[in-house]
Amino acid sequence: MNISGNTIFIPGATSGIGLALALRLHERGNTVIVGGRRQDRLTSIAEEHPGIHTVRIDTTDAASIDDASRTVITEHPELNVLITMAGVMRTEDWTTPSGFLTTAEETVATNILGPIRLIAAFIDHLRAQQDATIMTVSSGLAFAPLRVTPTYNASKAAIHMLSESLRLQLAGTSVSVLELEPPAVRTQLMPGHEDNEAAMPLDDFIDEVTALIESQPHATEIQVERVKFLRYGEARGDYDQVVATLNRTDPHGR
Repeated sequence: MNISGNTIFIPGATSGIGLALALRLHERGNTVIVGGRRQDRLTSIAEEHPGIHTVRIDTTDAASIDDASRTVITEHPELNVLITMAGVMRTEDWTTPSGFLTTAEETVATNILGPIRLIAAFIDHLRAQQDATIMTVSSGLAFAPLRVTPTYNASKAAIHMLSESLRLQLAGTSVSVLELEPPAVRTQLMPGHEDNEAAMPLDDFIDEVTALIESQPHATEIQVERVKFLRYGEARGDYDQVVATLNRTDPHGR
């Protein structure tokens, strides 16, 4: 993915990593469309950041994805990058009879079905572009589990394997598949997470991500240094130690 000259749609970018990345990519010479559920938040973003476009979308709703995709493609026919940013991270207790199922189902709907439906809505348009990118967003927890978020961990592992598989299927086309793998980052993804001293400051994360995109335009995975502890534990042979450390020191890790 080139760092500039793109038209980029980022559903789920009204706060946190999504919004920070949207603003940085806009600064680097891209046309950016931010998607989200809350119209008041979208209006504020457009007012506070001239040049940023917005569209309302609920990625848990198939009809909303269809409507938003038609709007984005009609208003921005040069669209060539989709970043499937929307996601939720919630704790679950599988040791209680009713302490997890609703949360688990909502997590799957947002973190797995949402990206699948988004990619399905845009894939034909992206394949018609001369150079296009689908950026998925997994997590360091796709590779080492946090005890309190089992379905989140599983959903991000699914996104990793979806990315790997789509890359194989789209080989030889104009569409590349790029997977962003965040570590714990100080955002409001979970209550109190923005104050988690063990998490990476948001600005530092975005700085490193944009530097990696710029220096590695043909990369398949964007990995800041901090996430490699989680990403490569099994390859290094210290997976058990990684899991133990993660669950001892970072109760709200991403």
